[in-house]
Amino acid sequence: MTILATPAAFASQVPVAIVGGGACGMVAALTLADAGIDCVVLERDAVPQGSTALSSGFIPACHTRWQRALGIADSAEMLAADVERKNHHGSDPAVTRAVAGASGATLEWLADRHGIPFHVLDGFLYPGHSVARMHAVPEKTGAGLIGRLAQAAERAGVALLTEARASALFADGDRVTGVRIERPDGGIEDIGCATVLLACNGYGGNRDMVRRHIPEIADAIYAGHAGNQGDAVLWGEALGAVPSDMGAYQGHGSWAVPHGALVTWALMMEGGIQVNLDARRFWNEHEGYSEASQHVIAEREGLAWNVYDERLHRLGLTFPDYAELFRTGAMKTGATIAALAAQCGLDADALAGTVDAVAGFARGAGACPFGRDFRAKPALSAPFYAVKVTGALFHTQGGLAIDTRGRVVRRDGGTFPNLYAGGGAARGLSGGAVWGYLSGNGLLSAVTLGRLAALDIAARG
Repeated sequence: MTILATPAAFASQVPVAIVGGGACGMVAALTLADAGIDCVVLERDAVPQGSTALSSGFIPACHTRWQRALGIADSAEMLAADVERKNHHGSDPAVTRAVAGASGATLEWLADRHGIPFHVLDGFLYPGHSVARMHAVPEKTGAGLIGRLAQAAERAGVALLTEARASALFADGDRVTGVRIERPDGGIEDIGCATVLLACNGYGGNRDMVRRHIPEIADAIYAGHAGNQGDAVLWGEALGAVPSDMGAYQGHGSWAVPHGALVTWALMMEGGIQVNLDARRFWNEHEGYSEASQHVIAEREGLAWNVYDERLHRLGLTFPDYAELFRTGAMKTGATIAALAAQCGLDADALAGTVDAVAGFARGAGACPFGRDFRAKPALSAPFYAVKVTGALFHTQGGLAIDTRGRVVRRDGGTFPNLYAGGGAARGLSGGAVWGYLSGNGLLSAVTLGRLAALDIAARG
């Protein structure tokens, strides 16, 4: 990735250049606007979208007023403990605690200062979370979240350059001095700056990097943003930064095929099951939707069926993405298990045996061989639903090592004087593998590190 020598003069100069207009970049820009510091957000798309728009839009945060209003006791210590339990203590402990500690205050600031409305999803727990702490905007989609952040940035007077792909950095030694952007028509603009925040996402769209760092998911469907080409990591390596946890990523084992859309994992957490093409369960669906990608891909043809009932279907309809998928006809339904099996092309006796066994687990008659506890949720009952799914790669979690303020770490252990990273550009909170991803980790680090990095930039003037 190109690192260019600093020219004698730049055509334009800004105090802070933010590469990427997703959640991290927008939160950073809003923080700088509050501090009276000019910045420019460089966004490769025509409108800000990126990985944020493709996500669920749910942000885990702790000790928020929305939690307290529901009587939910939470703390930074609890959130950090959940993150570290999931990643087997593989994340940077100082960064983990900094992100957890700033999460709640960041969402309350976005609500109070910039009018972003949040509420807690309190009907169920996502995998790995000890309490309800997923916060969402009213739309309950990533597109809704980034849309509201972009509107807030516009109200705050943030300078946003769209269709401006950052193609190179300028540097003198370990100091970054500017960014080159390319326009769709081939035009090139060079922008000088005192500070750079890399808020672009990971490398999921770069198949060569995926095959090198996470070969087990290289042949799976990529459900992330095509612009995630690993620019930040490649620039950082060229400058002498430290890429870390490059084997970590967020997969998902509930990508509807052939429709190409996410099926909410809430169905699994509230009583649904996954069966393979032989109509048999093959793992503990409560371990997490990220590692589910590997379990599903390992099955015959890399396919599975999510099987659930009317109660769970109604829960699914509260999520706009699920409701839209249902309208497309992706879901099969049957008044009986035999009818559902016929719709799905599954063996009716095998599927009935699987569902009956799960009903027994729910009654306490025997134990699930995969270790899942079914006793807290009602057994599945007619009518039944199913949707065909596969495993997919959503976004990578490895990136540039940073300190607790988002400053990029050099190979010698120091930090660059004016280079920051957040979101998918930075090392995430998932440790080194797919199983380390705690639900919502991506937006947790993106939103909070955008805030922490910008606060540090502002404090340094």
